Amino acid sequence: MPTAVLTDRERTAVQAYLRLLHTVRAAFGGDGSGPTGPAVLPVVPPSVLAEAEAALEGAGLAGNEEEFLRMVGDWHPGR
Repeated sequence: MPTAVLTDRERTAVQAYLRLLHTVRAAFGGDGSGPTGPAVLPVVPPSVLAEAEAALEGAGLAGNEEEFLRMVGDWHPGR
């Protein structure tokens, strides 16, 4: 449960970041064990990365990772 009240833009940035995080985890195998076959670079769709970047910028948090990650931790503990 969130402990901080986020603006709509901050919430959008956090949600976009979490989608990016889940996409990257899935690209690496999802379970944390990593790939078992030949080395293959994971593919993260550029649109997912662009969405996260645009949301971060829209929330005025570009370049302020410390504040942003605090919000992520408050809104979604354990991430």
